[in-house]
Amino acid sequence: MPVLFKKTKALEKKIDDYLDHVIKGAFLFRLGIKYYMDGDLEELEKRIKSISECESDGDKLRRDIESSLYTETLIPESRGDVLGLLEACDRVLNITAETLSQFYIELPYFLPEIKENYITLTEVSMNAVDEMVSAVRAYFNDVTNIRDYIRKVQLSESESDKIARKIKRVVFRTDIQLSQKMHMRYFALHIEIIADEAEDVCDRLSIAAIKRSL
Repeated sequence: MPVLFKKTKALEKKIDDYLDHVIKGAFLFRLGIKYYMDGDLEELEKRIKSISECESDGDKLRRDIESSLYTETLIPESRGDVLGLLEACDRVLNITAETLSQFYIELPYFLPEIKENYITLTEVSMNAVDEMVSAVRAYFNDVTNIRDYIRKVQLSESESDKIARKIKRVVFRTDIQLSQKMHMRYFALHIEIIADEAEDVCDRLSIAAIKRSL
């Protein structure tokens, strides 16, 4: 992050470490969903524990970064934007962890023919998170690359919408209990929401990048 933080190497490392937690959360979510679809609740539970620890460690690190920004009066001209970006990223990580936990708590039933669709939806939504982190890193490293990463997030979010709609169409045309249909719809929606949140981070990032270029 040399461009924005020329004299704040410690802060640079903390932000990099924090973003690593967001990437790790997406990785654990991918694994957790796959294990659930395979019926391996023991491995799912391990991933839930790991992502919970990742979320907790990320929260501590984010608060430490916020404290440094204020107490050491670092980058005052960009402080608000940086804090806003970290808080928005934190929301993505929190929703990712909470959604995975709900799989273990509610144990939703999925039609065998659409399990693969949920795995694909998960992959696309987590791709949005990965590209979101790349976009945030670019904000600190090379603002000229932000647009490409943001576009990838937008494409992933759009694709997640399409996959989620496909799942819902299949589910509501199947002769099963309405409660089961609603449950499957609920979990498709919440995986999809993660990509929506990643796109929201990028919307905020676009504005921050414009302000930096003025």
